[in-house]
Amino acid sequence: MLLQTDPTVIYALSEAYDGKIYKRDLRIDSPYNTYIYKGLPPTPIAMPGIAAIEAALHPSEGNALYFVAKGNQGYHHFSSNLKEHDCAVIKYLLTKQSSSYKRWCRKRPSCSACRR
Repeated sequence: MLLQTDPTVIYALSEAYDGKIYKRDLRIDSPYNTYIYKGLPPTPIAMPGIAAIEAALHPSEGNALYFVAKGNQGYHHFSSNLKEHDCAVIKYLLTKQSSSYKRWCRKRPSCSACRR
């Protein structure tokens, strides 16, 4: 499956990363771009810390498949299905002023973020 994780795209962009990910960045041809290549990248994208190793060895119980950053504070929202994830993307990443927000809201009218 396509993992579609932004950190792998940031890694692929390297010095070209300016702090934001654009739609064009999701199409760059790199084996690290998990938006276009299935599975894990060919090598680790960072040196994991002890907490990450412990988490991999002893994972928490749960059924979350998706995550979205809640901002730049290091917090995330985890979702167990795509509908919930799409709503979290709306809530945390898109603004009501953007055309993207309105397009997503038409797709997910029952989303709690859209009912505001």
